Amino acid sequence: MTEQPTYTDPYAVEKELRKVQALMKLEQQEDLEQFKLKNAKASIAERQQRGLTWYPVKIIKEDIGFGGKLVLELERPAAQNGLHLFQVGKNAALFGNVPGRSGSDRPTLNGVITAVKRNKILLATTKEDLPDWVDEGKLGVDLTFDEVSYREMEYALGKVMGAFDGRLAELRDVLLGAKPAQFRPETEATLYYPSPLNESQLAAVRHVLAAKDVAIIHGPPGTGKTTTLVQAIMETTRRERRVLVCAPSNTAVDLLTEKLAERGVNVIRMGNPSRVSDLLLEHTLDAQIMAHKSYPELKSMRQTAEQYREAAGKFKRHFGWEEREERRQLKEQAHLMLQDSDNLERYITEDLLDKVQVITCTLVGASNRAIRHLTYETIFIDEAAQALEPGCWIPITKGNRVVLAGDHQQLPPTIKSEKAGALRETLFEKCIRRQPETARMLEVQYRMHEQIMEFSSEQFYDGKLVAAPTVAHADLPDYDIRFAPDQAVEFLDTAGFGFLELGIAESRSIANPEEADLLLKRLAQLLEPYDAADHTEDLLTIGVIAPYRAQINYLKDAVEGNAELAGLLEHRMLSVGTVDSFQGQERDIIAISLTRSNTQGEIGFLSDIRRMNVGMTRARKKLLIVGDSSTLGSHPFYKAFLDYVESIGAYRTAWELQ
Repeated sequence: MTEQPTYTDPYAVEKELRKVQALMKLEQQEDLEQFKLKNAKASIAERQQRGLTWYPVKIIKEDIGFGGKLVLELERPAAQNGLHLFQVGKNAALFGNVPGRSGSDRPTLNGVITAVKRNKILLATTKEDLPDWVDEGKLGVDLTFDEVSYREMEYALGKVMGAFDGRLAELRDVLLGAKPAQFRPETEATLYYPSPLNESQLAAVRHVLAAKDVAIIHGPPGTGKTTTLVQAIMETTRRERRVLVCAPSNTAVDLLTEKLAERGVNVIRMGNPSRVSDLLLEHTLDAQIMAHKSYPELKSMRQTAEQYREAAGKFKRHFGWEEREERRQLKEQAHLMLQDSDNLERYITEDLLDKVQVITCTLVGASNRAIRHLTYETIFIDEAAQALEPGCWIPITKGNRVVLAGDHQQLPPTIKSEKAGALRETLFEKCIRRQPETARMLEVQYRMHEQIMEFSSEQFYDGKLVAAPTVAHADLPDYDIRFAPDQAVEFLDTAGFGFLELGIAESRSIANPEEADLLLKRLAQLLEPYDAADHTEDLLTIGVIAPYRAQINYLKDAVEGNAELAGLLEHRMLSVGTVDSFQGQERDIIAISLTRSNTQGEIGFLSDIRRMNVGMTRARKKLLIVGDSSTLGSHPFYKAFLDYVESIGAYRTAWELQ
């Protein structure tokens, strides 16, 4: 049933937003507490192990960035090429391991990571000069807590709550269901760009063009949401001077930027991309500035300023009045030259942004200093069903019209605080439930065999999904005739086998080694006829999923110890992970270990059926699920799944594998 709030109380919207604000504060506190807990008493070695610190590092290059601030290239020893959590856009601090000072007493230089290579990072600092302590001991670099995102979300929420009239107040009330959304007749929305879109995709594009306030593109798995969104953006650029395109993740922003650039759109990517492709890098603001006709002049100014700065830096600690005065003059000349170069860079940036059709960035990136003063007719937000509501308000405060794209039946945003759990209800979800007329669902999917699609379609999408003819019957024998004819879906029931789950001490995680072994045995059996040498162009891809970290760890070890499967792991054809790690991805075969098996019928994480929807719909040609029907069957979703596999002849018992 559609949730339609009755806003008889004129302050109801404000109360709702105040609650969101309070929840956001709880989430920030919990995030900070977890960060402190992990780092407060940890030694440098422990922080290194957690991927939060590089130590030791060397400064191998110094450059001048925007505002005359230092940009440092830091390198760690090649032997330390282990996993880490450093990524573009994260806050970090260079620290000195100075004798006699430790922990919070260590001197630090704060900055933001602007590039990450294997053993090198670029750190854009907040200072114009290197502090003296860099020469006094070994250096390291720490990840620090990210206050910026929370500050920008808080500021945007304040603006939204404080809007009493004007366009922002209207948009807020429409998005939260207090006012009905308005539309022009869709017959007026004639399309300009030719496209291969299907009818439901074209209907979604026309719907976007007809919306006066808000439009939602609801894209279930495999339905071509990104393709449809790109088409809608292109059609909008024909009618408007400039649009803003956002998403909560860098990966989604990068993908949209590439797709728009491929279609010939003049697009600028704000911030630093996480993917490194020539096409993407060419469309970053930095690259566009370097390609501008005034850039040689800017470069010359910066080089001259650097020469003045280097000359000033030659005067070290022990010198007289004349040297001190000469150093002061050189630093002043460098400062003036940098001011002039900053003014020129601002001019170049304004010139580029004045001519651009589309600006792309993350939600927080919409407040980037280069664009924070801009306003737009239309704001597009992709992955909106995975975005925190306060994050969405950041770009929305700058627009007259909003287009949200996503699927609220897949994974919600990640929340660290259990008390702030209500933040999982996104702005996308509120709007689609309260104002269903704002949404158009894409109905043809191009990923899955129809048997894999059907259960998800019935449970989550009112049975409206249709498999495109190219995938409807594409199973493993269709891929390679040597595979035995079989159902595209298979449920292997362990009930009665006594494969009971094991709780792992000192954690809430759970494993079921016997079930994991059974799943891998069946997977190896399935893959027996497969020969990768015959498929150099289209290698088979396999994903193994479990809901618990302990089960994932067991599966990874078991795969490495399995002669048939270890080779696939080595060649990156097979990957093991949680559902979250497969979000937005697909594989030819997905094998899921449900893990839970107990006499109480407790299923824990598995009761989050949206997570299961994501897991099941990653599969293209084969979905293999192993679980205990006696534990699962008391839950209506799994009861319906057991009925479904029975109805299509996809139910098997583990006895058949003995």
